Amino acid sequence: MSIQNKMFQELKDKTIFEQARKNAYAYSDGIADMDVFPSDENIENLKAFEEPLNDEPTDALDVINMLNQYGGPATTAQTGGRFFGFVDGGAVPVSIATKWLTDFWDQCGGLYLTSPINSKLESVCEAWLKDIFGLPDETVAGFVSGTSMANLSALCAARYRLLKNQGWDINKQGLNGAPPIRIIAHKQVHSSVKKTLVMLGFGSDNIEWLEADKQGRAIPETIPALDNTCLLLLQAGNVNTGGYDPFMEICPAAKKAGAWVHIDGAFGLWAGACKSLKHLTAGMELAQSWAVDGHKTLNTPYDCGIIMCADPEALVTSLQANADYIIYTDQREPLLYGPEMSKRSRALELWSVMKYLGKRGIDEMVTGLHINAKRMGAGLKDAGFELINEVVFNQVLIKCSSSEITKSVLEGVQQSGKAWCGGSMWQGEPVIRISVCSWATSAEDVDITIGLFAKAKQDVMSF
Repeated sequence: MSIQNKMFQELKDKTIFEQARKNAYAYSDGIADMDVFPSDENIENLKAFEEPLNDEPTDALDVINMLNQYGGPATTAQTGGRFFGFVDGGAVPVSIATKWLTDFWDQCGGLYLTSPINSKLESVCEAWLKDIFGLPDETVAGFVSGTSMANLSALCAARYRLLKNQGWDINKQGLNGAPPIRIIAHKQVHSSVKKTLVMLGFGSDNIEWLEADKQGRAIPETIPALDNTCLLLLQAGNVNTGGYDPFMEICPAAKKAGAWVHIDGAFGLWAGACKSLKHLTAGMELAQSWAVDGHKTLNTPYDCGIIMCADPEALVTSLQANADYIIYTDQREPLLYGPEMSKRSRALELWSVMKYLGKRGIDEMVTGLHINAKRMGAGLKDAGFELINEVVFNQVLIKCSSSEITKSVLEGVQQSGKAWCGGSMWQGEPVIRISVCSWATSAEDVDITIGLFAKAKQDVMSF
């Protein structure tokens, strides 16, 4: 049988899809009891994949079963309730079902002609996002892989506009001989922003670095006089403390001066959709661009990043794509709003989560993360840990009486298999960073995790 006929037969008889479904259900049913980070044995078993590529086709069922046998146990239980690492969200059940369905569609989301449904849902999601965040009517959104790519897209737009302000068309004239752009940022901006600035040719030595306060927030008094050659980088949610830059104190003057303000809000921008947390993002609507992830706080599947920009001409022109074979219509063309031509139809899953939750559900879920983070912080403080940050959103930052004890306690929690979080550095000292990002995290999960920390600390102190 030819490989083509073999694949047609597999599509028809559905055996591999039924097996994948059974495996997926078993994984979901067992996630509460599995190690949050895989055991050494399960990591070692990944060596099963280290083999020469076979000469002949493999039975499809064998492929699925091998992946399930060795791959499943070597995953992190990210969709469970006790994974607190890297500000990674879980996945709302309806979004997983949407992904299953739309994976069969396998839509290339770059053009209307390659996916009318993605084009339509990008437009719908764009309107919904503007509404819940209170952004200007002229704002457009692009759907990219994550905030790193959203930051890149936003800063491309900023570079285009700030040079255009000085009579320089970067698309035609390039960077050689271009007038300078002043870039102002405080030292606690996320590493992806720093990386993006280097990728765009600005160079880290050309950034005017400002000091941040003890919570990693911009200090308004330190910001220099701005004009329409300036790019000011702010953030909604410090990756360690969760702190928010004071947008209302900074953005009005920046806007009046004609500066471009970009807000990196990978996980923290979602506070703007919550009645009790909206004060954290007050004034953000005065910026020119915003970056946010769906796959963090909103708990869409990976990957889902969003660039929103109040200067559509700058975004589209800076990310232009022209080729004889590209056919544009009078409908939304998604590739105009991001750097990719071939791309996932991410709006399908984003739409399903926003439609399912609605405004009240988004508010309830996101606020729930904050409530659990506050519970975590208070419980760990009662257990004798030093709570470093003001728990304003979903980040909890703690340390022990010495760097050595802090590291040992973190290692003890990680090795327990019952919860997982990561370490970081804060003001030159090792710290433990707990990111509460999953809808599945319950008060019980929080209390279990507090108990794990208390036990790990007791074990270290009694050793």
